Amino acid sequence: MVATLGNLFDGIISSKTRIKLLMRFFFNPETRSYLRELASEFGVSTNSVREELNQLSKTNLLKSEKNGRQIYYMANTEHPLFPELKSMVGKVMGIDRVVEGIVNRLGDLERAYLMDDYAEGKDSGIIDLLLVGDVDQYHLNDLSRKTERYIKRKIRTLVLSREEFESFEPSLRDRPRLLVWEAKEAGGRHS
Repeated sequence: MVATLGNLFDGIISSKTRIKLLMRFFFNPETRSYLRELASEFGVSTNSVREELNQLSKTNLLKSEKNGRQIYYMANTEHPLFPELKSMVGKVMGIDRVVEGIVNRLGDLERAYLMDDYAEGKDSGIIDLLLVGDVDQYHLNDLSRKTERYIKRKIRTLVLSREEFESFEPSLRDRPRLLVWEAKEAGGRHS
């Protein structure tokens, strides 16, 4: 059974707000957020978020920078525990299963991107996945259904050829996205 937010981190960390912060910042380390934005997203008071941000900053898991009146927080990618926390968060959110279960078995796939909420580290329950390449749609649907049951999250996929992606990319620039897999030939990176 895949680890869920409720049973993996809850046994280690008692604060639900701290768990959400770790998921937000360590899933996509480029994410930067400020106090009121986080409090609003999590539906909790600014004081409870501030307390957790202070704790995570004291341990150097998070760093902060001031921009005008706002203080933005982000993951400290230099922290010795960063790789492990990033890996754990990926497992909790089920993304490792999506990548392993869908992306690696679809044929002539060039790239896979997480889009929108999950690209920002928000566990909304709906994983938007953009796949670039020549993919067997029937096989994709079958794998998606099986993976959804396993990770208890909905998977929405958009499949584009390389040409479609290149023409569609300008409209994607404003949407959060995170490259989670790339064929070795396409760019040398394979996660």
